[in-house]
Amino acid sequence: MRFALAASLLALSVATAAAAAPVPAINVETLKDITRTLSNDSFQGRAPATPAEDKTVAYIADRFARAGLKPGNKGSWYQDVPLVELTPNAAFPISITGGKTPITLDYKTDHITWSYQVQPRIDVAGSDIVFVGYGINAPERGWNDYAGLDVKGKTVLILINDPDWKMQSLDGPFGGRAMTYYGRWTYKYEEAARQGAAAAIIIHDTEPAAYGFNVVVSSNSGGKLGFDEPGNHMDQSAAAGWITNDAARRIFASAGQDYDALVAAAGQKGFHAVPFTGMKASLSFDQSIRRQKSKNVVGIIPGKKRPGEYVLYSAHWDHLGICEPVDGDNICNGAVDNASGTAGLVALAEAYKAGGQPDRSVVFLAVTAEESGLLGSEYYAANPIYPLARTVGGVNMDSLNVIGKTNDIVVVGPGKSELEDYLKRAAVGENRVLVPEPTPEKGYYYRSDHFSFAKLGVPMIYFESGEDLVNGGRERGSKLAADYITNRYHGPKDEYDPNWDWSGAVSDLKLFYTIGRELADSDAWPNWYPTAEFRAVRDKSRAGK
Repeated sequence: MRFALAASLLALSVATAAAAAPVPAINVETLKDITRTLSNDSFQGRAPATPAEDKTVAYIADRFARAGLKPGNKGSWYQDVPLVELTPNAAFPISITGGKTPITLDYKTDHITWSYQVQPRIDVAGSDIVFVGYGINAPERGWNDYAGLDVKGKTVLILINDPDWKMQSLDGPFGGRAMTYYGRWTYKYEEAARQGAAAAIIIHDTEPAAYGFNVVVSSNSGGKLGFDEPGNHMDQSAAAGWITNDAARRIFASAGQDYDALVAAAGQKGFHAVPFTGMKASLSFDQSIRRQKSKNVVGIIPGKKRPGEYVLYSAHWDHLGICEPVDGDNICNGAVDNASGTAGLVALAEAYKAGGQPDRSVVFLAVTAEESGLLGSEYYAANPIYPLARTVGGVNMDSLNVIGKTNDIVVVGPGKSELEDYLKRAAVGENRVLVPEPTPEKGYYYRSDHFSFAKLGVPMIYFESGEDLVNGGRERGSKLAADYITNRYHGPKDEYDPNWDWSGAVSDLKLFYTIGRELADSDAWPNWYPTAEFRAVRDKSRAGK
């Protein structure tokens, strides 16, 4: 993830605030020590289901214990998460035939492709190619890119994001500038599989994707993790992947199609998918299969008055492990993303210990496999140690601010839950204001672990520092945020820097603490706002508690 990016549309400041319990000191040395340790090369980038995992989760459990937490799973620090890892055994091309010119797409240069099906050999031979626009089937919005189309056994080419992502306002069939879940790559593969596509290939474009193709490659090279479930995911497309924008344009040209014209048409309601008549896609590769349990790390402070009600803090401990080398370095250390957030969990646990036992229980959850599609948090949410109906709410931390304190705060996925009112009250104590989301089109709301809980009804808030630095203003903050995304995010250069300014992280953690502590010491049950898509499932959950 990022820092200094994300948002809220609800409020700019709050004039008054309810009296809040004083915030114990946030230990900066804890933040530094844990972030430096977890991002050290000896942890090999913290990829789940690798030898580095055992070292990682043991270290986190030890730090949880030293911070005063109790083991959170019936006397154990761990919750097993059954995973299967699929790894292509060699680079392989995609061959495109039947057009004006045969095309060969080279692995990592033109495409990055894998399979979710748990089988040793993947073959997609002579598969008809169809451009399905944004690949969305949303009956409640009157939109279906697959209408009247049979794509069983075919290869579908799909645009990233939503049809209205270029709009500057938030008014549009898919939220205008703000991305909906229909814009996420995960949804596009899910829908293509439901439609029976043999291969689902997303066309990369940097602005609507929110990252360069280098990030696509570094995030998807090597093994792919999924849940180890009955059925071996044979209901998924045989192949899923991305191609570069240049590769897409070559395919469209070979089909005699105008790429820009079809992309523009795909953004209009009533678009009809376009078969590339006569054109075929073929690819094949062997893959190794490895089944192994990964681990979530769980600690708890039992409540003194209502121990059967829970406040949740979450952060993911994993990163990409061994990845695409940059300047000879092939370890994606994940210092900011998310050794820093994991350090934040421990620092908060220390603050709770100093602040005295809360009335409700407080759970600290370091989850696995976030970088593989939020798998650890999704598994916990589906198999909760503590009932979701009794989980009051919580906060998620995905990358701390290490560039200095900001005047502003942004909420990821604004306008959804009453926890934003808690944040507005807490912000007063830090002399900070909430500001509108600068990049809602990037869909960060669907890219971190809070989403796993939100979609099952638990109010979760995920916010970060804005870009208006106390020291240097918005210009400097924007420049540093952009530099991180361009040069370090999901790459080997996300490494610990002893010169980082932790004042922003400390300010944010004070807000995290204040919100959680208010929840933990009250009998309130904040809900989603009435218009939020998660309100109904929460009401149903609470009714049957």
